[in-house]
Amino acid sequence: MAAVKLESRKEGRISREDIQPEVFGGSYEVRAVDLGGFNVSFEKALEDMDVTPYLKGLPDDRDPCPHWGFLFKGKIIIRYKDREETVNAGEAYYMAPGHTALVKKGSELVEFSPKSELDKTMAVIAKNLQTIGTK
Repeated sequence: MAAVKLESRKEGRISREDIQPEVFGGSYEVRAVDLGGFNVSFEKALEDMDVTPYLKGLPDDRDPCPHWGFLFKGKIIIRYKDREETVNAGEAYYMAPGHTALVKKGSELVEFSPKSELDKTMAVIAKNLQTIGTK
């Protein structure tokens, strides 16, 4: 997950190609837009991406925002305080509040998150991106 600038859409649809990509730390591509109060994010892991360091400062240093998505390629390991779940290519998923994740290199996904909740998480991630020294 990365701090992205969301554009707003009046239409109720969007394609991946309609959104300009942002690449973070040379390792994670995000194309995100606000559709009806939900962040719609097309993402691609160019390298393994462990989001844990970017969540520092959130409750329990975990993401309190829920996410729903579909993994087209690759693998995601979702880590909760008491368990791990693995999402494989071809699966839809739900990340409940209180998670962190490892997105494996080559993974491609689309994810949906409530914008109002995601904005709070992204504010912390943006500060951590500056501290860690990536975009």
